[in-house]
Amino acid sequence: MKTYGKNIAAVSMAMAMSFMANQALAVDEHYVDGGAVVGGTDVVAYHTVGAPTPGSAEFASEYQGATWHFASAENKALFDADPAKYAPAYGGWCSAGASKGKKVPTQPDLWAIVDGQLYLNSSPAAHNKLFLADTETVISKGESNWKVIFATSREALLAQ
Repeated sequence: MKTYGKNIAAVSMAMAMSFMANQALAVDEHYVDGGAVVGGTDVVAYHTVGAPTPGSAEFASEYQGATWHFASAENKALFDADPAKYAPAYGGWCSAGASKGKKVPTQPDLWAIVDGQLYLNSSPAAHNKLFLADTETVISKGESNWKVIFATSREALLAQ
């Protein structure tokens, strides 16, 4: 009887650790700063207001294992209805960085919407000299690279 209990405990522990690893991986697929994707900036507001807008924990949603903040109940409802429409490309990591095979933290004021998709960048140079200068190439390379780097931790990418 004791062996049976130990086996259940071992299986339960393994399942919990697997769940935690998957959750950690899901969060690393998104640029999380201060406990929320994109530092809590309301990703819907880029589409509705046309500007980066701070979100609030009062209007929070969970999507793909990460927390998202919104400036209003209306923006939260829009996101909840169609999160893929509003979630930024590359999990909110830098678009120019993704085109180079890296996960680079972004700045909310360096952004563009291309064909309905929100793209964020890390620096004025990445935004202006790479992304805006050759948007099509950056997006194409980013899409190709993201298939490999999305599930790779930032630390592992930096170690390469």
